[in-house]
Amino acid sequence: MQANTRLEDYLLYIAYLNKKLGGFFEAQSPYIFCKRGCAKCCQNGEYPFSRLEYNFIMIGFSKLTEDVRKNILQKVKKIKKEKAEFGEGYTYECPFLINNECSVYDFRGIICRGFGLLAINEGGLTKIPFCAFEGLNYSNVVEPDTKIISTEKYKKLGDNVPEPLAYNVSYKFLTSKNIEENFKINFGERKALIDWI
Repeated sequence: MQANTRLEDYLLYIAYLNKKLGGFFEAQSPYIFCKRGCAKCCQNGEYPFSRLEYNFIMIGFSKLTEDVRKNILQKVKKIKKEKAEFGEGYTYECPFLINNECSVYDFRGIICRGFGLLAINEGGLTKIPFCAFEGLNYSNVVEPDTKIISTEKYKKLGDNVPEPLAYNVSYKFLTSKNIEENFKINFGERKALIDWI
């Protein structure tokens, strides 16, 4: 854990966050098609992680079998080599993804927890998750050509279906100073997950 953050305080934040995000996912359930094993969000990214999140995920890593830990470390070595050759902007499959499932699911990062919802970006615009264009979340209301939510498609779902809403679930917001102060935690430095390992 971060030097001045108690594990209990971080766990309180994670419990709060899980409840809040769970409510958002439930409210948007007519548009959520991801399920265990789809893992598209874990297959191509940079995965921003704070020092606090990294320390927490490593608790989960320590609980894995030796074979799984070795597998993850081999993946890390390969990713680091490829990243060194490719340079900035390199994206990769999360090393903790094993057989299309997160091996440290209960210890996963904050970026992982909110992905899949319509999000409000820093400019106040709605960001559609990329999986919408691969037949998953919000694919039933997104217009692939214009890359926007289609009012026409939404209305065809019927009167009892809630409208698609965007939430402020950006990584920057969920790890903000305000969150740190409210939950008495310190996220610390932030960088790509692979750069911590």
